Amino acid sequence: MRVHVLQHVLFEGLGSIEAWLSHRGARVSYTRFFESAQLPPLTDIDFVIALGGPMSTNDEKQLPWLQEEKHFVAEAIASNKVVLGICLGAQLIASALGARVYPNPEKEIGWFPVFPEPVVSGTFVFPENTEVFHWHGETFDLPSGALHLASSAICRNQAFQIGTRVIGLQFHLETTPKSAEAIVSNCANELLPKSRYVQTKSVLLSVPAANYAGINGLMKKILEYLIRDVS
Repeated sequence: MRVHVLQHVLFEGLGSIEAWLSHRGARVSYTRFFESAQLPPLTDIDFVIALGGPMSTNDEKQLPWLQEEKHFVAEAIASNKVVLGICLGAQLIASALGARVYPNPEKEIGWFPVFPEPVVSGTFVFPENTEVFHWHGETFDLPSGALHLASSAICRNQAFQIGTRVIGLQFHLETTPKSAEAIVSNCANELLPKSRYVQTKSVLLSVPAANYAGINGLMKKILEYLIRDVS
């Protein structure tokens, strides 16, 4: 399995996905936009993973590579590649397919539950009440043809699916203690001003190991779902 990772900042990496890819014997390549915007031919790829980042999908004037990245994501979906978008990555999928990305009514930063939406048979099903790691200030409209998978109290569109090979997650299931420390260290300014949906640094980093095990286990289920028919 050939996997290409779209990484936007050094401090937001694959997290728990890295071990899963290694176990699968995947060949992993990267476009690290903070170093180079060079994108590979889609013929060389089975699976695209678009990671998070503090920028907006609407920042094309400041970051012109966003337009090329969106085209790449749209082409990957049209070519029936497996595509997973996480946080900014989910917003990129939405934007690439013509949906609007815009500020959420409130920032959502910390450990908060998401709830499943009614789905049809064969769609990925989220657990009834899952506390996950959030770090976002924007949200998106669902792209045309997308199935709504999950919502939260302050952000309706938390997860969606297109066909059987594309999933977008507004939240982070790949987060490990190390990656949580990294995003807090680099984005601590976003923890102010305090609000009911923005937790403090101490609360964010004091959750038990079971929280990470739970979200990483759910991430694995999503990955296995996406590649179940990939040779």
